[in-house]
Amino acid sequence: MRYMIMVKSRETYAPPPKSLMDAIAMLGQEASTKGVMVEMGGLMPTALGAKVNLTGGRMTVTDGPFTEAKEVIGGYAVYDVKTKQDAIYWTERFMALHQEHWPEWEGESEIRQLFGPPQH
Repeated sequence: MRYMIMVKSRETYAPPPKSLMDAIAMLGQEASTKGVMVEMGGLMPTALGAKVNLTGGRMTVTDGPFTEAKEVIGGYAVYDVKTKQDAIYWTERFMALHQEHWPEWEGESEIRQLFGPPQH
C-alpha cells in the first residue's frame, strides 16, 4: 500500500537546521535501501506558488503567499509499505528527527493512503 505523508506547520522563511536536513537524508537513504521509499521532497515557500480555486462555476487564481493559511504543507514523502502501521513507524522516526534537531519546531504529519494499486 502506498501512503503519502504530508508535513504541516506554520510557514517559516528560515531554512531548517543543516543537521535536520542531513538526518532526513539519512532516513530517506535507509528507507530507500529497505525498498519502502518511493519519493520525498520539500516545498518552497507559498510566496513562490499560486492557488487555483473553482467555486460556483468560477475559476480564480491567487498568487502566494497564502496569509490566510495557519499551516502549510512544507514537505512530503511517499512510502510503499505493507500496513498503515508501517507508514506510522516511518513518520514517527521522521518527526523524532525534528524533535532532536529543531526542538522549537511545531507541526504535524498527516498520513494518507494513496488511491490505486500497490507498487510491490
